[in-house]
Amino acid sequence: MRKLIWGTAIVVVLGIVAALVFTPRSNPTDFDYANLPVLGKADAPVKIVEFGDYKCPSCQIFSQQVKPVLEKEYIDTGKVALYFKDFAFIGPDSLTAASAAHSVFHQNNDAFWKYYDALYKNQPDEKTLWATPDYLVKLAKDNNVGIDYDLLKKDIDGKTYEKEVTKSNADAQKANVQSTPTLFINGKMFTGQFADYGAIKAAIEDALAAGKSE
Repeated sequence: MRKLIWGTAIVVVLGIVAALVFTPRSNPTDFDYANLPVLGKADAPVKIVEFGDYKCPSCQIFSQQVKPVLEKEYIDTGKVALYFKDFAFIGPDSLTAASAAHSVFHQNNDAFWKYYDALYKNQPDEKTLWATPDYLVKLAKDNNVGIDYDLLKKDIDGKTYEKEVTKSNADAQKANVQSTPTLFINGKMFTGQFADYGAIKAAIEDALAAGKSE
């Protein structure tokens, strides 16, 4: 009986080991980095993609508390490039705000990040319908984003980039994004807390180390 128990236990253990060894690992998500807004050097060894919604209060926290530290320690030093993709799902004006940001980006990449900061810094209550065309254009002017404001208004009214936002939303769902902000570090979803900079930093260091060992 004892031999039978030990034999059974060994079979179970071997089964678990085999499952761990042969279970396929999920491949990193492939992003079209060249066509996304980028903060930092495009050839940085670590690429972070943020999925966000301009109406999301948690995204505001990330933009104001985490992003500045990330810039100082990693982006400005050339180790990390930050990219942005939309997951505009909170309300109908999420789509409008995202479309406005796309218009700014297509005019100037650096202007996009100024607008990104302005949108989150001046973000009204999530439950209100605030991302109207007039508000979005005024916000760009008040923060001296430095673009063609008439073109911005035309793009918002004409829904020029709405399809791009819809495509980004579809990409988010395909990548199993459940909430905002969600981060991907070199294509792998960061599963820690978005406001836990220590955990983000550890994930970045792991990615840097992995890149050096390749």
